Amino acid sequence: MRIAVSSTGKTLNGEVTLVFGRCPYFIIADVEGSEIKGFKAIENTSAKQMSGAGIAAARIIAEQKAGTVITGNIGPRASTVFKQFKISAYSAKGKVKDAIKLYLDKKLEKIC
Repeated sequence: MRIAVSSTGKTLNGEVTLVFGRCPYFIIADVEGSEIKGFKAIENTSAKQMSGAGIAAARIIAEQKAGTVITGNIGPRASTVFKQFKISAYSAKGKVKDAIKLYLDKKLEKIC
């Protein structure tokens, strides 16, 4: 399973951002069972767009083939893209690695 997390940094110790479309980075984590097998950081190139950042960011996640997104909050247009690609979104705060664990433990609120 592949999980994308909006992050302030390039590692699992980064913080989950409060916003999705304008976060600095996405952590793309490959998870098997309850273990993170690997991850990569991707710069959110849509963060500096004048408009449409949420839609562009959602497309980045879809291109990475993530089935789940963890973030603080998403806007309605990004939500529409997630629904189109059957990507679920969950709300979290704190460290990226902790948010992934909470998701795996089914302790996050689904927002899309």
